[in-house]
Amino acid sequence: MTCELCATPGGTVLWEDPRCRVIQVEEPGYPQFCRVIWKAHVREMTDLAPADRLHCMNVVFAVERGMRDALSPVKINLASLGNMVAHVHWHVIPRFADDPHFPQPIWGIRQREDRVAPADADALAKAIRLELMKL
Repeated sequence: MTCELCATPGGTVLWEDPRCRVIQVEEPGYPQFCRVIWKAHVREMTDLAPADRLHCMNVVFAVERGMRDALSPVKINLASLGNMVAHVHWHVIPRFADDPHFPQPIWGIRQREDRVAPADADALAKAIRLELMKL
């Protein structure tokens, strides 16, 4: 069976280096949802060499900082599940008090209709890239 994160970018690529990529995900109600995807197919963070683990997490934290700067969310959720796609990737999800599931996880019980988010994809991508340039 082919891994979807090996076979496809997984979304709109905002940034990449030789080891990982940052993508914007098409998730209804969450236009600023991003993922950090490790390029090599590995199942768990502990499958990575220590320097690669550190690099991956530094990218996750840079994406979080970029989101905070560009979006001013109430909270940012970080998640590494991999139950459906056993390939190292991190969800970086800005949360707002009026998003469809808040305060529940985005995979939890819907609390309201989708919010009309001011989704400035260019501003978000620019803020993320600025943070990643600091690595």
